[in-house]
Amino acid sequence: MAESSNWTHLHAQLHRTLLQRQLLPSNQRLLVAVSGGQDSLCLLKLLVDLQPKWGWDLAIAHCDHRWRSDSQSNASHVENLAKNWRLSYYLQTALFIPKTEAEARQWRYQALTEIAIARNYPYIITGHTASDRAETLLYNLIRGSGADGLSALTWKRPLADLRLENSGDNPNFQISADFRLVRPLLEITRSQTGQFCQEQKLPVWEDSTNQDLKYARNRIRSELLPYLETHFNPKAQQAIAQTAELLRADVEYLELAARDLLQRAISPIADSDRVKFQLPVKLNRPILREAPLALQRRGMRQLLQQILPSAPSFDSVEKLTSLIAAPNRSQTDPFPGGAIARVENPWIILDI
Repeated sequence: MAESSNWTHLHAQLHRTLLQRQLLPSNQRLLVAVSGGQDSLCLLKLLVDLQPKWGWDLAIAHCDHRWRSDSQSNASHVENLAKNWRLSYYLQTALFIPKTEAEARQWRYQALTEIAIARNYPYIITGHTASDRAETLLYNLIRGSGADGLSALTWKRPLADLRLENSGDNPNFQISADFRLVRPLLEITRSQTGQFCQEQKLPVWEDSTNQDLKYARNRIRSELLPYLETHFNPKAQQAIAQTAELLRADVEYLELAARDLLQRAISPIADSDRVKFQLPVKLNRPILREAPLALQRRGMRQLLQQILPSAPSFDSVEKLTSLIAAPNRSQTDPFPGGAIARVENPWIILDI
């Protein structure tokens, strides 16, 4: 679609964002996650309109959690939309209804990835907005997350990086490093996507669970953010999303520095960019002691992420980090999976 009366500020903004941030190459196969809500419909319409400029091959993926009695009707609604816009449509339906928001998110990423791999779509595109970014920061802040959790919604990332965050105890949750998740609407708020859908007369499917206040994110959306906007900052969503953006750059730098520290401390010294650790592991304490605590913690977490059967907790990271300065012959109680770390100067030895 050429620039015409249908070309809006959001079209121009997304086009500019894609160019500046190099989020999506031209002439690629894109799998767009569409729930039927206003954010995903706004995203899909923008991508469809920009498609002639970029040469993409677009397809729609819909994930049915089976949470609601109207979920099949919702899926049919999205399928009809795909037919009207002449786009391929792929549906994934949950065999077992997720019990929590975390389980639903885990299943959704797995479902989208399975479709992308089976149908050869290297890019999965989601409609997360600045509002989602603000909600995620607040949600994780309340749970005691560090900078990683506060900046969790990133513009793009390899899907393989989501494995440790979402796999839990499921060993079959394997993701190819060649596939990427992209969120191109992170500078656009939910009010903007809603206004766009109204102006474009898009058939938004209203999800009743978005009003259910038993879900923590809905309470943040419906109660906490409006309170902050009313009493503290009318642009609280944009300000909090900006904080997440700033934290993301800090996190990326610290992760690289921690990886370098870990490579220097491991015995024998590692020389690959992405070290794969296997027990037993020996760590040089004098090298680790030279580093700031922030890098010590990150290095120990990176190590535990590859050794433990699930993502390491704060307590597990602190337990291992404390051995850097602990007396000789100190040791931890078992980590999940049975590994134990002990001090044998000048080493920390992690083994079963």
